[in-house]
Amino acid sequence: MKPEHPDLLAALRRSLLSALPMDRQALAEVRFDRHVGALVGTLQALYGKDDATGFDGWLGELLQTIGQCLAARPAELLALDEDRLAHPDWFLQSRMLGYCAYVDRFAGTLDGVRQRVPYLRELGVTYLHLLPFLKMQAGDNDGGFAVASFEAIEPRLGTMADLDALTAQLRASGISLCGDFVLNHVASDHPWAQAALRGEARYRDYFHVFPDRSLPDAYEAQLSQVFPEVAPGNFTAVPALGGWVWSTFYPYQWDLNYGNRAVFADIAKALLGLANHGVEVFRLDSSPFLWKRPGTSCVNQPEVHLILQALRAVIELAAPGVLLKAEAIVPTAELPPYFGSGEARGHECHLAYHSSLMAAGWAALAEQRTDLLARVIDGTPELPSSATWLTYVRCHDDIVWSTLKPEIAAGGESFSQRLTPVSRFLAGEVDGSFARGQAFQTSAEVPVFGSNGMTAALTGLSTATTDDEIVHAERRIRLLYALALSFGGLPLIYMGDELGQGNDESDAHAALRDADGRWLQRPLLDTARWIARDRPGSPSARIHALLRELVQVRKQLPMLAADQPRRRLTTADPSLLVLARGDAFVAVMNFSALPKTLPLSALGDIDNSAPWSDAFTGQAATAALSLAPWDLCWLVRQP
Repeated sequence: MKPEHPDLLAALRRSLLSALPMDRQALAEVRFDRHVGALVGTLQALYGKDDATGFDGWLGELLQTIGQCLAARPAELLALDEDRLAHPDWFLQSRMLGYCAYVDRFAGTLDGVRQRVPYLRELGVTYLHLLPFLKMQAGDNDGGFAVASFEAIEPRLGTMADLDALTAQLRASGISLCGDFVLNHVASDHPWAQAALRGEARYRDYFHVFPDRSLPDAYEAQLSQVFPEVAPGNFTAVPALGGWVWSTFYPYQWDLNYGNRAVFADIAKALLGLANHGVEVFRLDSSPFLWKRPGTSCVNQPEVHLILQALRAVIELAAPGVLLKAEAIVPTAELPPYFGSGEARGHECHLAYHSSLMAAGWAALAEQRTDLLARVIDGTPELPSSATWLTYVRCHDDIVWSTLKPEIAAGGESFSQRLTPVSRFLAGEVDGSFARGQAFQTSAEVPVFGSNGMTAALTGLSTATTDDEIVHAERRIRLLYALALSFGGLPLIYMGDELGQGNDESDAHAALRDADGRWLQRPLLDTARWIARDRPGSPSARIHALLRELVQVRKQLPMLAADQPRRRLTTADPSLLVLARGDAFVAVMNFSALPKTLPLSALGDIDNSAPWSDAFTGQAATAALSLAPWDLCWLVRQP
């Protein structure tokens, strides 16, 4: 806050403190002094220029709302906030492991998830991402991303009391809950949308509504399409609104108008409300789409980052133990602003998906060459000390190939020519392919868009019949997860991968898959495989054991913490990837169906003043590493 505004500063302080009991006012004042400048500066840039007279009063109301949320924050969450302020690197440690699942597919209900917390602890999970569990639109709802209320749980999944019980048990078990918070849109049956349909002007302005197609057509000339096959276009005719509403994703998901400051205030209040129920990480869904500007793609606009920085300041004031994660599936070079730029560096999101790394890993597996992966790693920027990547192998969404466009262009190649064979390989359409996935949103006009499938299906485990095929598929799974676990970030296991579970091809879910191919990788947890995970020799037991070994070894290697340095070592073999972390760890990964030998002397700039050993077996490394097909080695240097 600039010193030339002392009256406003004093008024805002009063607004915040007026909502707080005496025993929380000193804590609030410390946070206010640290973060009010960032909050006011970003909101002034967004909303204060054209309405200076009303802005100060609105800002005071927002501070009062933040104070009310801080007053309502449970004591145990206040204590968690203070502990994390004292240990700001808590989520960067090598002990961190994420797990991602749909509530109903993992355990039926929130209470069912609570009963399976011991299983998560068994895996070593410290971060649980439950996909949408807030009340969702009836019928079609984009897997829950069409939110009908920010204040209620989807009834078939439980209640707010169930969420409170789950978050309490997770905290006691050292696990942080991540929840989806959809920023860009709400469902057409959300109270805000319903009020707009009733003709309430206040809520009509919560959305982008156009009386005819003139402006939508002008926008469309610059816009891409998220679902070009099943939901083409970005606008939907709504007769009751007397025009067209902006709907980037599906027609029943109406984009919010962040040019209206009332939208920001209500979103901030909803986020803090969920934080007070124990949600510790928010996946900010569809972050890049928040601001609309004529003549642009309406993606990654500068105002997007002002909105996220303002939300970060709100969190710092009322719930500083909470993390923000950007769901920005964009090329790597476009991601650093989501962590904050310039004076705001380190003051936006704490986490972001490294989707390019994930996509390049699958391309390397299909092509048996690592040049794209190498370019992604070499182009991965250094992050602020208070931020890191979310590294993963699969998730509920498709593999988005467009994130690799810059790396392919850097090699002087055609995007379509390079990745069409990869997409077809993963769909099992190429001779010799081991994969059994499906292409997503592709057509003659768009031959490469996305790919669907569970890890077990894409690596060949689901269809393996011979011993060699099974072993090779298991190695491919281990290889990709070793990349995610050793790269440097917060690694994530997608539900079912730890059991080698394949695609959902059940007749019961055929209609879901026909409407949206991504349901292929959203199966119910296979109870038989889950029970058999402790049965030696069973398929799920082998996969479970190899992933647990990776996780347990990683926990013991502090050089694999997210904030430790990373560099790629060059080799003459294009199928090998060599990654060093600090000066005491080297991962060697063979993305080939052939055995490989790599002399340690070929890694010219590693320190051989002390001997190296295998991190899994403890055996001393010889002069040359021998890697089986699809194999890997983690080397650690002895002190």
